[in-house]
Amino acid sequence: MKALAIAATGMAAQQTNLEVISNNIANMNTTGFKASRAEFTDLLYQIDRAAGISTQAGEAPIPEGIQQGLGVKTAAVRKLHSQGALVETSNTFDLAIDGKGWFQITGPDGETLFTRAGAFNVNAEGQLVTLDGYEVQPGIVVPEDAVRVSINQSGQVFAILDGDEAPQDLGQMSLASFVNDAGLLAIGGNLFRETEASGAATEGVPGDPGLGVIQQGYLETANVDPVKEITELISAQRAYEMNSKVIQAADDMAGTVSKGIR
Repeated sequence: MKALAIAATGMAAQQTNLEVISNNIANMNTTGFKASRAEFTDLLYQIDRAAGISTQAGEAPIPEGIQQGLGVKTAAVRKLHSQGALVETSNTFDLAIDGKGWFQITGPDGETLFTRAGAFNVNAEGQLVTLDGYEVQPGIVVPEDAVRVSINQSGQVFAILDGDEAPQDLGQMSLASFVNDAGLLAIGGNLFRETEASGAATEGVPGDPGLGVIQQGYLETANVDPVKEITELISAQRAYEMNSKVIQAADDMAGTVSKGIR
């Protein structure tokens, strides 16, 4: 009985859907997190009677055939790269991107990685780094005697040193953009890796066409909508239950047939 296998694919799909929703909810308070959405497609169809052919020679073709679907499969888990809300923190090295773009990070093996989480700080050498100690590109070094650091919307970094009145230019921050943000590979730790699907990174100055601006003293929150996620959770739960009832009904029907044969 095909219904057993078809309903099983439905349960597997809703289990994947539930896992995606649970990850979204778990990361509601993760800085710069981008929610995901499971995408599904139907499986192949079994054609028992083809449409458009004649049942007998000389007769008109039949208008409809018999196509029986064989279930559902997970096609993709898509990252939703919409803008998260900006929350003021007043911390000097908290940076948020208002608009499109990615901060560039030097990974543990020297690879360039990308993030929207701008909760930065300085290490013992004064380098601007992530919470995991990875250096932000291009390298910005804050002098030890800096009493105030300012970063404008265009990414220019200035510091007022102890005893000086004029600000000192520490460098220019840049952002990266991609043709297809959804093609980036999430590797955890709020970091993403470039892939063939995303296309090559294009570097530019904040505020350039196609790039957002930098807001100092702010962080971008997760773009997870709690109300929507709870609604999707209930829907996935109901769909899973309905598929399980189909399996139970098919099993009961098969049991009826087996009892009749005896």
